[in-house]
Amino acid sequence: MTEIAYGDLLAGFTPALPYTMDTAESAPRAAGVHVVLAGDTVIYVGRTGNLRDRLRQHLTGNRGSSVLHDQIGQELDRTGPVATASDIAHWLNRCVVRWKEAENPEAEKEALVLALTPRFNRQVPRPRPAADQNG
Repeated sequence: MTEIAYGDLLAGFTPALPYTMDTAESAPRAAGVHVVLAGDTVIYVGRTGNLRDRLRQHLTGNRGSSVLHDQIGQELDRTGPVATASDIAHWLNRCVVRWKEAENPEAEKEALVLALTPRFNRQVPRPRPAADQNG
């Protein structure tokens, strides 16, 4: 699915921006949802209480501080020596990021993960069963 085909799924998100520290620093300190794209493919969907801090954390954190950082590190480990934080940040710098502020980022993330099944999200939430009609 290309970025153009995402249509309504990414309505309200920023335009695609290079995933650099400068971009992360420009994000608001607000709750929201972010997506990382490699080419035209969404590879990760995240949610946070502070977009600026979380986007920075993906670029500078360690594997224990970010699922995205860990997943990319594991991918890079398979093709060479153990990836450093710098290697992971360099890989992310070739991607783009989009975000939007959200009152309920958890629900928005869940809907996007279910629709897009991004490669670097660890768990895809299971659809919730319909409410019991006899309840």
